[in-house]
Amino acid sequence: MTSDTTPTTRRPPRKAGRNLPVAIGMGVAMGGVLVASLFVRREAFGVLACAAVLYGTVEMVRAFRARHLRIPVLPPVVGTLAMLPGAYLGGGETLFVAYALTVLAVVVYRLVDDGGDHGGPVRVPAVRDVAGGVFVVTYGPLLAGFAMLMLAASEGAWRVLVFVLVVVGSDVGGYAAGVLWGKHPMAPSVSPKKSWEGTAGSVVVGALAGGLALPLALGAHWWQGVVVGVVTVVIAIGGDLSESMLKRDLGIKDMGTLLPGHGGVMDRLDSLLPAAPVVHLLLVWFVGP
Repeated sequence: MTSDTTPTTRRPPRKAGRNLPVAIGMGVAMGGVLVASLFVRREAFGVLACAAVLYGTVEMVRAFRARHLRIPVLPPVVGTLAMLPGAYLGGGETLFVAYALTVLAVVVYRLVDDGGDHGGPVRVPAVRDVAGGVFVVTYGPLLAGFAMLMLAASEGAWRVLVFVLVVVGSDVGGYAAGVLWGKHPMAPSVSPKKSWEGTAGSVVVGALAGGLALPLALGAHWWQGVVVGVVTVVIAIGGDLSESMLKRDLGIKDMGTLLPGHGGVMDRLDSLLPAAPVVHLLLVWFVGP
């Protein structure tokens, strides 16, 4: 006897946790704006970077406040506006002075503001409030300041472009290899979709991007580009996993919703920010200040 009910064909689970066409379109648009700002006028890139880090920093403050940490908005905002332009105009010394003053402002705020409702009735020890605030101003504006140091150096636009190309290559290679061959989770308790196969794809594409981009853009040796690519991939993956762990602890999927297909601004900066200091130092070593 034949059943009238047509069995439902099960679709294989999607390995991608995002709307791929939207994500690709948004990524291409952001990349176009980035390249245009770099080579039309470097200061335009600085303004864009400052705006992105400023918004991402506010995203992080809101995420921490949702977990009842009394982190102020004003010191991280003012610190971002001081650190990034300061790094571009005054160099590393200005960056670290601005960072130290921002950390001091976070501590002073917590000492002065010992009351009020900044996230609900739950009381959080002061050390957690201060640690959260210091983390925000370190992870966002301080690390981004190294990208501004790259921008201010000789051939700064090309340095930043190499940096971005290697990180984007790492992300694209990891995503493609993970979707096609990913079977062995790398850190299932932190990021279930990240696999060892995807990591291998990140390393291969990142090394290839560095090996091609560094000689073409800055006249360095191909092996120096490979070193930059591999080291950047390792740091970028660590940054991605670190933010995934942070978001898991905070109980959120994304830091924000501003970018369709990507989440928040800080969700797009999680690989770039930790890699910026390392790439800056490697480029100074291989290419010069």
